[in-house]
Amino acid sequence: MDQSVVIKAQLLNINDEMAQAFSITMCKYRDACNFISQYIFDHDFELKQSKLNKALYHDLRDKFGLKSQMAQSAIKTAIARYKTVKTQLFQNPFRYDTGKKDGKGRAIWAQIYRDLTWLWKPIKFKRPQLDLQRGRDWSYLSATKQLSLNTLNGRRKVDFVCKGFAQYLDQTEWKFGSLKLLQLRGKWYVHLSATVSISEFKADQAEHVVGIDRGLRFLASCYDEQGKTLLFSGQKVLRQRRKYKKLRAELQAKGTKSAKRRLKKIGQRENRWMSDVNHRLTKTLIDHYGSNTIYALEDLTDVRFATEKSPIDQRYEMVSWAFYQFEQFLTYKANLNSSAVVKVPAKYTSQRCPKCGRIRKDNRDHDLHLYTCDKCGYKSNDDRLAAMNIQFLGTLYRSGEEAPQFNKQASVE
Repeated sequence: MDQSVVIKAQLLNINDEMAQAFSITMCKYRDACNFISQYIFDHDFELKQSKLNKALYHDLRDKFGLKSQMAQSAIKTAIARYKTVKTQLFQNPFRYDTGKKDGKGRAIWAQIYRDLTWLWKPIKFKRPQLDLQRGRDWSYLSATKQLSLNTLNGRRKVDFVCKGFAQYLDQTEWKFGSLKLLQLRGKWYVHLSATVSISEFKADQAEHVVGIDRGLRFLASCYDEQGKTLLFSGQKVLRQRRKYKKLRAELQAKGTKSAKRRLKKIGQRENRWMSDVNHRLTKTLIDHYGSNTIYALEDLTDVRFATEKSPIDQRYEMVSWAFYQFEQFLTYKANLNSSAVVKVPAKYTSQRCPKCGRIRKDNRDHDLHLYTCDKCGYKSNDDRLAAMNIQFLGTLYRSGEEAPQFNKQASVE
C-alpha cells in the first residue's frame, strides 16, 4: 500500500521580483479556479476531468494566461474541492423532527442525505494559491539544493529550509508529487506531497493492542494488552481554548473592521495550535508503543456529543476539538511505523464492565467520572474503562473478527 505525507518547507531569500511573480501567478490561478467552480455549478456539477478540460482548457489559457499544466492543475483543484464538499455534505445529513413520538414518548427524528444540489452558490476560492506538478512545474535541484518553481513569468530558483528533508530524497523509496505554494504573514511556504510504498499490515502479527478513548478531560486514555494505563490530561488544553473563546467574544462584541481582521488571525492561530497538540500527542503514542501495534479507536462517525446537560460555558469545547485530525495523524504515523489504526463501534464502550461483561448505563457516574458495576462491584475511572473496552474490541480484531462489537442482549445480566 502507498502512504502519502505532506512536507512543509519555508522559502528563503525571496526578493521583490520573486514575490511579485509568485503573487501574480497565485492570483491568476485562484481566479481560474473560481471560473471553473462557476462552470461546475452551472452545469449540474460536472466533475469529469475530460469533459471539463474539453470545455474550459482554451478559456483558461486565453483569459487567465495559465500555462498548459497549470490549466490542468486548476481543473483538478476545483474538482477536488467539490468532491471534498460532497463528502462533507453526505456525512452531515439534514435532520428534522417528524412530529411523531416513539413508545417512550421521545421525538422521532428523520434525516435526508445531502448532495451537491444543496449548495446555493458556487464554491469560492478566496485565498491565492498555486498547485504545481512534479517534473512539469517544479523540481528539486540537487546540485544547489534549491527548488525550481514555475510562474507565469518563467521559472524561479529558490532556497528553502525543511527539517528532516534529506530522508525524502531517496527516490528508491519516496516519490514526490504536487507542490502547493502559499503565503502567510509575509512569508512564503510550500507544501510538498511525498509517497512511499509500505507493506500491508497483518493484524495477526501485531505484538501490541492499545485501546484509545478520546475526550476533553483526558485527550487520550490508553490501555494496552499488559494492563497498563496511560492518561494524557486535557486541562491545560481546555484552559487555552477558553482563553481563545473569551478573546473571540470580546472581538465579536466590538464588531469593527480591525476586530474582524484580528478574529481571522485568532482562528488561524488556534487551528495551528490544535494541530501542533495533536501532532505531538500522536508522535508520543507512536514512540511509546513502538512498531507492530494495533491502535483501536472509537468510530465517531455520526456520533453526536450531547451538550444539554453540560454547563453553557463548556459546550463549545465539547463539540469543537479536532478528534478526526487526531485520528488522521495517528493513522499515517502508525502506517509509517509498521502499525495500524482500526476503528471499532463506540456503542456501549462506556457502559460495559470489562470484568463481568455487564452493560448498564446507570453504572456510570458522570459527575464523579466513575464506573461502578452493580453486578460484580468493579470500579474504575470512566475514561480508563472505555479504553479497556476499546482495547478488548481491538484484541478481537487481531484474533480475526472483522467487525467486533458489544451486544447488550448478549451481555451478562
